[in-house]
Amino acid sequence: MATMKEINEFEKDSHETVDEFMYKGIRDMVNHPPHYNQYGIECIDAIQACTGKGFTAYLQGNILKYIWRYNYKNGIEDLKKAQWYLDKLIEVKNENTS
Repeated sequence: MATMKEINEFEKDSHETVDEFMYKGIRDMVNHPPHYNQYGIECIDAIQACTGKGFTAYLQGNILKYIWRYNYKNGIEDLKKAQWYLDKLIEVKNENTS
């Protein structure tokens, strides 16, 4: 846990506020959580390689899962995860129509 002195020094030396820094940390746990990147490959890329055409169904399932549970588990973080999977689904569908 940071001390007030450390927080004040951070805000002096950075263009970010502590709130912006903390929000970025939360976003990183949504977009690139370290526990999903082992041995140089993102888990989502491995899943896509393994599931082929079934990958879009996997994405849809995760969107539903995170929306279903957000009110009971992780709140806004789960909504951001659902949004991440939705953005990924849109990206994949756009790639397939090109």
